[in-house]
Amino acid sequence: MKKVFIDGETGTTGLQVRDRLVNHPNIDIISIDPAKKRDVEEKRRLMKEADVTVLCLPDDAAKDSVALAKEEGCRILDASSVHRVAEGWVYGLPELDVTQRDKIKTAQFVSNPGCYPTGAILLLKPLVEAGLLPAAGDYSINAISGYSGGGNALIDRYENGEDAPIFGAYGLTFNHKHLPEIKTWSGINKAPIFVPSVGNFSQGMLTFLPIQLTGETTMAQLQAKLADVYASDSFVKVNDFNAVEDAAAPFLTPHGLENTNLVELSVLSAPDNQSGVLVAKLDNLGKGASGAAVQNLNIMLGFAEETAVNL
Repeated sequence: MKKVFIDGETGTTGLQVRDRLVNHPNIDIISIDPAKKRDVEEKRRLMKEADVTVLCLPDDAAKDSVALAKEEGCRILDASSVHRVAEGWVYGLPELDVTQRDKIKTAQFVSNPGCYPTGAILLLKPLVEAGLLPAAGDYSINAISGYSGGGNALIDRYENGEDAPIFGAYGLTFNHKHLPEIKTWSGINKAPIFVPSVGNFSQGMLTFLPIQLTGETTMAQLQAKLADVYASDSFVKVNDFNAVEDAAAPFLTPHGLENTNLVELSVLSAPDNQSGVLVAKLDNLGKGASGAAVQNLNIMLGFAEETAVNL
Protein backbone atom coordinates (compact mmCIF):
# COMPACT_ATOMS: atom_id res chain seq x y z
CA MET A 1 0.00 0.00 0.00
CA LYS A 2 1.10 3.53 -0.79
CA LYS A 3 0.09 6.67 1.09
CA VAL A 4 -1.26 9.80 -0.60
CA PHE A 5 -1.87 13.16 1.05
CA ILE A 6 -4.33 15.47 -0.73
CA ASP A 7 -3.48 19.04 0.19
CA GLY A 8 -6.76 20.83 -0.50
CA GLU A 9 -9.07 17.84 -0.42
CA THR A 10 -12.20 19.92 0.26
CA GLY A 11 -12.11 21.76 -3.09
CA THR A 12 -13.79 20.53 -6.26
CA THR A 13 -10.73 18.75 -7.65
CA GLY A 14 -9.61 17.50 -4.24
CA LEU A 15 -13.00 15.97 -3.48
CA GLN A 16 -13.07 14.17 -6.81
CA VAL A 17 -9.53 12.87 -6.38
CA ARG A 18 -10.51 11.60 -2.95
CA ASP A 19 -13.72 10.00 -4.26
CA ARG A 20 -11.65 8.04 -6.78
CA LEU A 21 -8.91 7.05 -4.35
CA VAL A 22 -11.29 5.64 -1.74
CA ASN A 23 -11.89 2.86 -4.28
CA HIS A 24 -8.20 2.34 -5.03
CA PRO A 25 -6.99 -1.06 -3.80
CA ASN A 26 -3.37 0.04 -3.38
CA ILE A 27 -3.61 3.55 -1.92
CA ASP A 28 -4.35 4.81 1.58
CA ILE A 29 -5.44 8.44 1.87
CA ILE A 30 -3.95 10.40 4.75
CA SER A 31 -5.84 13.56 5.69
CA ILE A 32 -5.06 16.69 7.61
CA ASP A 33 -7.16 17.74 10.58
CA PRO A 34 -9.37 20.59 9.20
CA ALA A 35 -8.35 22.70 12.19
CA LYS A 36 -4.70 22.36 11.11
CA LYS A 37 -5.05 22.83 7.36
CA ARG A 38 -2.93 26.00 7.53
CA ASP A 39 -0.44 24.53 10.00
CA VAL A 40 2.88 24.39 8.11
CA GLU A 41 4.46 21.85 10.43
CA GLU A 42 1.46 19.52 10.19
CA LYS A 43 1.61 19.74 6.40
CA ARG A 44 5.32 19.02 6.55
CA ARG A 45 4.70 15.91 8.66
CA LEU A 46 2.03 14.56 6.31
CA MET A 47 4.11 15.26 3.20
CA LYS A 48 7.00 13.30 4.72
CA GLU A 49 4.65 10.43 5.58
CA ALA A 50 3.09 10.31 2.10
CA ASP A 51 4.58 8.62 -0.95
CA VAL A 52 3.06 11.40 -3.08
CA THR A 53 1.27 14.62 -2.11
CA VAL A 54 -1.43 15.89 -4.48
CA LEU A 55 -1.87 19.66 -4.47
CA CYS A 56 -5.46 20.76 -5.15
CA LEU A 57 -4.87 24.36 -4.22
CA PRO A 58 -5.00 27.88 -5.67
CA ASP A 59 -1.80 28.85 -7.45
CA ASP A 60 -0.23 30.91 -4.65
CA ALA A 61 -0.97 28.28 -2.02
CA ALA A 62 0.47 25.60 -4.32
CA LYS A 63 3.74 27.55 -4.54
CA ASP A 64 3.98 27.57 -0.75
CA SER A 65 3.37 23.83 -0.49
CA VAL A 66 5.95 23.12 -3.20
CA ALA A 67 8.54 25.15 -1.30
CA LEU A 68 7.85 22.97 1.72
CA ALA A 69 8.10 19.79 -0.37
CA LYS A 70 11.46 20.87 -1.77
CA GLU A 71 12.82 21.30 1.74
CA GLU A 72 11.87 17.71 2.59
CA GLY A 73 12.51 16.00 -0.79
CA CYS A 74 8.85 14.96 -1.14
CA ARG A 75 7.15 13.93 -4.38
CA ILE A 76 4.40 16.24 -5.64
CA LEU A 77 1.58 16.04 -8.17
CA ASP A 78 0.33 19.59 -8.59
CA ALA A 79 -3.17 20.14 -9.99
CA SER A 80 -2.81 23.93 -9.97
CA SER A 81 -1.76 25.83 -13.10
CA VAL A 82 1.41 27.33 -11.71
CA HIS A 83 3.98 24.67 -12.66
CA ARG A 84 2.76 23.41 -16.04
CA VAL A 85 5.60 25.01 -17.98
CA ALA A 86 8.03 25.38 -15.06
CA GLU A 87 11.60 24.16 -15.22
CA GLY A 88 12.18 20.97 -13.25
CA TRP A 89 8.59 19.77 -13.64
CA VAL A 90 7.30 16.91 -15.79
CA TYR A 91 4.09 17.60 -17.66
CA GLY A 92 1.50 15.05 -16.55
CA LEU A 93 -0.06 14.15 -19.89
CA PRO A 94 0.93 10.49 -20.37
CA GLU A 95 -0.31 10.50 -23.97
CA LEU A 96 1.96 13.42 -24.92
CA ASP A 97 4.51 11.09 -26.54
CA VAL A 98 6.08 7.66 -26.10
CA THR A 99 8.56 8.88 -23.47
CA GLN A 100 6.15 10.74 -21.20
CA ARG A 101 5.03 7.84 -19.03
CA ASP A 102 8.62 7.02 -18.08
CA LYS A 103 9.25 10.66 -17.24
CA ILE A 104 6.17 10.78 -15.01
CA LYS A 105 7.08 7.51 -13.31
CA THR A 106 10.46 8.74 -12.10
CA ALA A 107 9.71 12.43 -11.52
CA GLN A 108 9.75 14.15 -8.18
CA PHE A 109 7.48 16.93 -9.46
CA VAL A 110 4.60 16.35 -11.90
CA SER A 111 2.16 19.04 -13.05
CA ASN A 112 -1.36 17.88 -13.83
CA PRO A 113 -2.58 19.37 -17.15
CA GLY A 114 -5.34 21.92 -17.50
CA CYS A 115 -8.70 20.85 -18.85
CA TYR A 116 -8.79 23.01 -21.99
CA PRO A 117 -5.11 22.35 -22.83
CA THR A 118 -5.61 18.59 -22.56
CA GLY A 119 -7.94 18.53 -25.55
CA ALA A 120 -6.04 21.16 -27.54
CA ILE A 121 -2.65 19.50 -27.09
CA LEU A 122 -3.91 16.01 -27.89
CA LEU A 123 -5.29 17.40 -31.15
CA LEU A 124 -2.42 19.65 -32.16
CA LYS A 125 0.84 18.03 -31.06
CA PRO A 126 0.86 14.86 -33.20
CA LEU A 127 -0.31 16.74 -36.28
CA VAL A 128 2.29 19.48 -35.91
CA GLU A 129 4.99 16.91 -35.13
CA ALA A 130 4.10 14.97 -38.29
CA GLY A 131 4.20 18.10 -40.43
CA LEU A 132 0.51 17.86 -41.29
CA LEU A 133 -0.15 21.18 -39.57
CA PRO A 134 2.41 24.00 -39.53
CA ALA A 135 4.12 24.91 -36.27
CA ALA A 136 4.07 28.52 -37.50
CA GLY A 137 0.33 28.47 -38.21
CA ASP A 138 -2.23 30.90 -36.85
CA TYR A 139 -4.60 28.88 -34.67
CA SER A 140 -7.79 29.71 -32.83
CA ILE A 141 -9.47 27.62 -30.17
CA ASN A 142 -13.07 27.96 -29.05
CA ALA A 143 -14.25 25.91 -26.11
CA ILE A 144 -17.06 25.44 -23.63
CA SER A 145 -16.97 23.85 -20.21
CA GLY A 146 -19.39 23.04 -17.45
CA TYR A 147 -19.46 25.49 -14.57
CA SER A 148 -17.82 23.03 -12.16
CA GLY A 149 -14.45 23.97 -13.66
CA GLY A 150 -14.78 27.50 -12.29
CA GLY A 151 -14.42 26.64 -8.61
CA ASN A 152 -16.71 27.03 -5.65
CA ALA A 153 -17.79 30.63 -6.31
CA LEU A 154 -19.00 29.85 -9.84
CA ILE A 155 -20.63 26.60 -8.72
CA ASP A 156 -22.54 28.52 -6.03
CA ARG A 157 -23.64 31.08 -8.59
CA TYR A 158 -25.13 28.40 -10.84
CA GLU A 159 -26.53 26.08 -8.20
CA ASN A 160 -27.93 28.51 -5.64
CA GLY A 161 -30.37 30.44 -7.79
CA GLU A 162 -28.22 33.45 -8.59
CA ASP A 163 -28.31 35.17 -11.94
CA ALA A 164 -25.97 32.99 -14.02
CA PRO A 165 -25.81 33.04 -17.83
CA ILE A 166 -26.92 30.07 -19.89
CA PHE A 167 -23.79 30.70 -21.95
CA GLY A 168 -20.95 33.12 -21.28
CA ALA A 169 -17.66 33.69 -23.08
CA TYR A 170 -14.74 34.85 -20.93
CA GLY A 171 -10.98 35.33 -21.11
CA LEU A 172 -11.63 38.20 -23.51
CA THR A 173 -8.42 39.99 -22.60
CA PHE A 174 -6.69 37.15 -24.50
CA ASN A 175 -4.06 36.46 -21.86
CA HIS A 176 -5.62 33.33 -20.36
CA LYS A 177 -3.31 31.38 -18.06
CA HIS A 178 -3.68 28.25 -20.25
CA LEU A 179 -2.01 29.89 -23.25
CA PRO A 180 1.65 29.19 -22.33
CA GLU A 181 0.74 25.58 -21.60
CA ILE A 182 -1.03 25.10 -24.94
CA LYS A 183 1.77 26.75 -26.90
CA THR A 184 4.60 24.91 -25.14
CA TRP A 185 3.24 21.38 -25.26
CA SER A 186 1.54 21.58 -28.67
CA GLY A 187 4.80 22.55 -30.35
CA ILE A 188 3.37 25.63 -32.04
CA ASN A 189 5.39 28.80 -32.44
CA LYS A 190 2.91 31.28 -31.01
CA ALA A 191 -0.04 31.16 -28.71
CA PRO A 192 -3.45 30.62 -30.33
CA ILE A 193 -6.40 32.95 -30.05
CA PHE A 194 -8.31 31.23 -27.26
CA VAL A 195 -11.95 31.93 -26.39
CA PRO A 196 -13.22 29.77 -23.51
CA SER A 197 -16.83 29.83 -22.35
CA VAL A 198 -19.04 28.42 -19.63
CA GLY A 199 -22.46 26.83 -19.99
CA ASN A 200 -25.31 26.13 -17.63
CA PHE A 201 -24.36 22.50 -16.97
CA SER A 202 -22.10 21.02 -14.35
CA GLN A 203 -19.62 18.78 -16.17
CA GLY A 204 -18.41 18.21 -19.70
CA MET A 205 -16.30 20.06 -22.23
CA LEU A 206 -15.86 20.61 -25.96
CA THR A 207 -12.75 22.15 -27.50
CA PHE A 208 -12.94 23.25 -31.14
CA LEU A 209 -9.97 23.92 -33.41
CA PRO A 210 -10.98 25.28 -36.85
CA ILE A 211 -8.69 24.18 -39.69
CA GLN A 212 -8.04 25.53 -43.17
CA LEU A 213 -5.51 23.36 -44.99
CA THR A 214 -3.30 24.24 -47.94
CA GLY A 215 -1.38 22.03 -50.32
CA GLU A 216 -2.08 18.33 -50.60
CA THR A 217 -2.87 17.56 -46.97
CA THR A 218 -6.49 16.55 -46.32
CA MET A 219 -8.72 16.47 -43.28
CA ALA A 220 -8.96 12.70 -43.72
CA GLN A 221 -5.19 12.48 -43.29
CA LEU A 222 -5.46 14.36 -40.01
CA GLN A 223 -7.99 11.85 -38.72
CA ALA A 224 -5.84 8.91 -39.86
CA LYS A 225 -2.77 10.30 -38.09
CA LEU A 226 -4.65 10.87 -34.83
CA ALA A 227 -6.13 7.36 -34.99
CA ASP A 228 -2.66 5.88 -35.51
CA VAL A 229 -0.98 7.90 -32.77
CA TYR A 230 -3.55 7.06 -30.10
CA ALA A 231 -4.37 3.50 -31.17
CA SER A 232 -2.83 1.97 -28.03
CA ASP A 233 -3.98 4.58 -25.51
CA SER A 234 -6.71 3.46 -23.13
CA PHE A 235 -8.17 6.90 -22.50
CA VAL A 236 -8.09 8.51 -25.95
CA LYS A 237 -10.63 7.48 -28.58
CA VAL A 238 -10.43 8.85 -32.11
CA ASN A 239 -13.81 8.76 -33.78
CA ASP A 240 -14.31 7.78 -37.40
CA PHE A 241 -13.79 10.51 -39.97
CA ASN A 242 -16.74 12.90 -40.14
CA ALA A 243 -18.67 10.93 -37.50
CA VAL A 244 -20.65 12.80 -34.84
CA GLU A 245 -20.45 10.32 -31.98
CA ASP A 246 -23.05 11.69 -29.60
CA ALA A 247 -26.32 10.42 -28.16
CA ALA A 248 -27.81 13.72 -29.33
CA ALA A 249 -26.50 13.41 -32.91
CA PRO A 250 -26.61 15.24 -35.24
CA PHE A 251 -25.87 17.66 -32.40
CA LEU A 252 -22.44 17.46 -30.83
CA THR A 253 -22.71 18.12 -27.10
CA PRO A 254 -20.27 18.29 -24.18
CA HIS A 255 -22.04 15.34 -22.60
CA GLY A 256 -21.58 11.60 -22.44
CA LEU A 257 -18.14 11.34 -20.78
CA GLU A 258 -19.00 12.69 -17.34
CA ASN A 259 -17.12 11.02 -14.45
CA THR A 260 -14.77 9.22 -16.84
CA ASN A 261 -11.13 9.69 -17.76
CA LEU A 262 -11.88 9.44 -21.47
CA VAL A 263 -11.20 11.89 -24.30
CA GLU A 264 -12.92 11.62 -27.68
CA LEU A 265 -11.23 13.29 -30.65
CA SER A 266 -13.16 14.02 -33.84
CA VAL A 267 -12.21 15.33 -37.27
CA LEU A 268 -15.19 16.90 -39.03
CA SER A 269 -14.63 18.05 -42.60
CA ALA A 270 -16.26 20.27 -45.17
CA PRO A 271 -16.97 18.57 -48.52
CA ASP A 272 -13.70 19.89 -49.96
CA ASN A 273 -11.69 17.81 -47.42
CA GLN A 274 -9.51 20.89 -46.93
CA SER A 275 -11.33 22.66 -44.13
CA GLY A 276 -13.29 21.75 -41.05
CA VAL A 277 -12.87 21.46 -37.33
CA LEU A 278 -10.96 19.28 -34.89
CA VAL A 279 -12.88 18.57 -31.69
CA ALA A 280 -11.98 17.17 -28.29
CA LYS A 281 -14.68 16.06 -25.86
CA LEU A 282 -13.88 15.25 -22.24
CA ASP A 283 -15.10 15.68 -18.69
CA ASN A 284 -13.51 18.83 -17.30
CA LEU A 285 -13.41 17.14 -13.88
CA GLY A 286 -12.30 13.75 -15.23
CA LYS A 287 -9.52 13.69 -17.80
CA GLY A 288 -9.49 17.46 -17.37
CA ALA A 289 -8.61 17.31 -13.67
CA SER A 290 -9.19 14.55 -11.10
CA GLY A 291 -9.25 11.51 -13.37
CA ALA A 292 -5.98 12.64 -14.91
CA ALA A 293 -4.53 13.16 -11.43
CA VAL A 294 -5.31 9.58 -10.43
CA GLN A 295 -3.92 8.30 -13.73
CA ASN A 296 -0.70 10.19 -13.00
CA LEU A 297 -0.61 8.93 -9.42
CA ASN A 298 -0.87 5.37 -10.70
CA ILE A 299 2.08 5.92 -13.02
CA MET A 300 4.15 7.63 -10.32
CA LEU A 301 3.50 4.79 -7.86
CA GLY A 302 3.88 1.90 -10.30
CA PHE A 303 0.24 0.80 -10.53
CA ALA A 304 -1.85 0.07 -13.62
CA GLU A 305 -2.87 3.50 -14.82
CA GLU A 306 -6.52 2.48 -15.33
CA THR A 307 -6.98 1.76 -11.60
CA ALA A 308 -9.75 3.87 -9.98
CA VAL A 309 -9.61 6.68 -12.55
CA ASN A 310 -13.38 6.69 -13.18
CA LEU A 311 -16.12 7.50 -10.69
